[in-house]
Formats: sequence, C-alpha cells, structure tokens
Amino acid sequence: MIAMEKYQEVERSIIKKYRKPIWNRFIGGIKDYELIKPGDKIAVCISGGKDSVLLACCMQHLIKYTEIPFSLQFIAMDPGYNPQNRALLLSNCQLLHIPVKVYDSDIFRVTAGEEKSPCYLCARMRRGYLYRYAQDLGCNKIALGHHFDDVIETILMSMLYGAEMRTMMPKLHSKNFAGMELIRPLYYVRERDILAWKRYNGLQFLQCSCRFTEEGAHKPNGGGKRAQVKALIAALRADNPQVDTNIFRSAQGVNLETVLSWRRGSTARNFLDDYDGCKK
Repeated sequence: MIAMEKYQEVERSIIKKYRKPIWNRFIGGIKDYELIKPGDKIAVCISGGKDSVLLACCMQHLIKYTEIPFSLQFIAMDPGYNPQNRALLLSNCQLLHIPVKVYDSDIFRVTAGEEKSPCYLCARMRRGYLYRYAQDLGCNKIALGHHFDDVIETILMSMLYGAEMRTMMPKLHSKNFAGMELIRPLYYVRERDILAWKRYNGLQFLQCSCRFTEEGAHKPNGGGKRAQVKALIAALRADNPQVDTNIFRSAQGVNLETVLSWRRGSTARNFLDDYDGCKK
C-alpha cells in the first residue's frame, strides 16, 4: 500500500507541482520535433540515473492518456555496475512500477583500459547495445534521457574542443541499425527542474558509477570536459540568466551569410564560392 502511494505521489508531482517546467516541456519537445508517431514501439532506455528514470515516468503517464497509438518497452543495460548500484536501479524501477528488462554487458571492463576517451567509447558502446536489444524486442525507436543542459553543453564542447558548430539533435536515424531511430523527449527540460523533482520526492538515483568518473571526482578538474563546460555555463548564467537559452537559440539561428564554411553530408561549401557573384 505504501509503495503504491509513493508511486502515485511521484507520478502526480510530474503533472501537478512540476507541470510547467517538466510535463509541459516534455510534451512540447515531443510535439515540436514529432518524436512519437502512430504505431511506434519505443524502447525507453534506463541507466538508473535521475534523467532516464524521469523519462520513464513521463512516458508511462503519457501512454495512459495520449490519442497517439504507440507502445513501450523499458530496458536497462548493466555495463558492469557493482551489486549495490544494480540493486538501486532495480529498486527504483520496482518502486515506480517500471517493468524494466535488464541486459548485462562488460562495457566497463572493456573501457577500463581506454585512457584517452573512455566516456566517448562507453557511450558509443552503450548505444550500440541498446539499439540491438530494442530491435530484438521489435522496437523502432529508443528514447534517451538527455535534457536541455546536455544540449547546450554539447554545443559549447563542440566549439571549444571539437572546432565545429554542432548540437545534440532531438532525434536521429541510426546509421548502423536499419529502421531504428533515437529520440530525446526531455530535450526542453532543464536539469535544475529534474533535480528539484528528485529532491521533492526524496528519491536517490545512480551517478555514472564508472571507474573513470569515480577517480576523476577527486582531481582538481575532475569530471572531464563536460563538467568544466557545465561550470563555465553556470558562471556565465550568474551574470546573464538568459545565457543558456541564448546558447540553445544560437543553434537555431545560424546565418549562413556570416559563416566561413559549412557542410551537409559529403558536400562542403565556403563563403568564397559565390563571394564575387554577390557584388552589387
């Protein structure tokens, strides 16, 4: 009885107390980017962290009331968590009535020897496993819990460390799994609101829980480049509260007349290509 009451309380908080910052933004992202279509079978991927569990709760509530006919599967991939972390993932899913299917892998062991870019390799391997599991279940889409802050951090990281202008897209066609698509329904939801929802409901979730993150947390610049960019955005926001929104909008308001060069697929263009032809 107590567990049922807690589940209902958590679900109710999403559509009542956090309706504007979480539920409305969740629905807004789905509508604006056409993330869900009739007949979709979506695998909601749960890492055990706050973002993916919130996504699972939102998707569960949506399917109860939407007029769009679609179905859900909930999958979790254990990359090598210690027993306590796996138990926490499972207990949260049980508490919130999320019927999760857990698959095992050895990703943490494989990436343990990668010193240069373990996070990139881990993320890429995880996604490959999730696509395969979802496809085996007959799904045509996987849903990940990336949020608004992940998007703007990716924009800045690409500029500062990748020397290119790119963003984390709200949906993508898989290049390696035919017919599969990735969607990000929390695209508009701010991390601060997810944290507020977590604290309000007294919930505890997994962190990354990998060797690299645990070791990095004790270093002066621990957490990697993303943590540094997150801190940079926080510092800029203290001076200009709209800075995160402006970063996001910069990826929507690209003026090609003021860009030195750009590419689409294998086609590359440079502003010099038609510069002289634009003379008045």
